[in-house]
Amino acid sequence: MALTAGARGPRGSQEKRREELVLAAYRLIAEHGFEGLRTRDVADAVRVNIATLHYYFPTKEALIRGVVDYTMQRFRSTLEPHGSPADQLRNHLRAVRKLLLDEPELGTVMGELSLRSSRDETVGSLLQQMNDAWLITMRGLLRRAVKEGSLKPGLDTEGVAALVVLSLSGMTLPTMAAAPATDQAMRQLERWLGVAAGKK
Repeated sequence: MALTAGARGPRGSQEKRREELVLAAYRLIAEHGFEGLRTRDVADAVRVNIATLHYYFPTKEALIRGVVDYTMQRFRSTLEPHGSPADQLRNHLRAVRKLLLDEPELGTVMGELSLRSSRDETVGSLLQQMNDAWLITMRGLLRRAVKEGSLKPGLDTEGVAALVVLSLSGMTLPTMAAAPATDQAMRQLERWLGVAAGKK
């Protein structure tokens, strides 16, 4: 297959084009649902031909992987390596809440992907990988917090990591992002972490 001028460009411009295609797919999923994602529409949104899209993403599954990677990157951006591990965790909770309010399409896309995962093995596998990576990050953060004395010894880091990830994942659902119960759950998690840290 002959490459287009865009596909032959410098590495920086190639990376930019790749990001543009992922963002176009992300926005189409947010606006029209997973069923509305068509590669030709993605190519049209970035004003490239379908051959150029296939150069960057040979299959639709590869494009979906790009979207999943992008959503995970947005969540990773809420983990700031400042302060104690316990402070980092509390800041993560607050930052995820703010992210979902500021970028409601993120919850929409995550909801669409979650629904699709129940009948699409590829999407299910991608989301499982994302959740596994998130759990590993949370477990590591909690273990460091225990080791450094920010959280009480003997804390079930496996269970707490699962609780945090499942709670935050539930908040990505469009019906939950702006619900009063979400604020209550966030405050309860923060209070619980304060107790676990030995704070009043």
